Amino acid sequence: MTSQSVNESESQQIETIEKEIGRFKAEQAEAQAKVKELLQREDPARGITFHEEIFRLQQGNLRLDTEIQILKVKLRRLASTW
Repeated sequence: MTSQSVNESESQQIETIEKEIGRFKAEQAEAQAKVKELLQREDPARGITFHEEIFRLQQGNLRLDTEIQILKVKLRRLASTW
């Protein structure tokens, strides 16, 4: 494989990873907005709580954060080989 085709392949990988990071960040923003909405709608005095859904969303957010960190490491690794 020529050096140019290796660079193109790495460039495509970088582009794909950056898009995936963007998608994960958008998912995080949606989840954070949903958590905020649920917290505002809660009324513990009347027994209206969403603790299970909030917890599930927060766990999902942590998963997404981990995925983003892993992808950033991949990006750094690819960038260092250029």
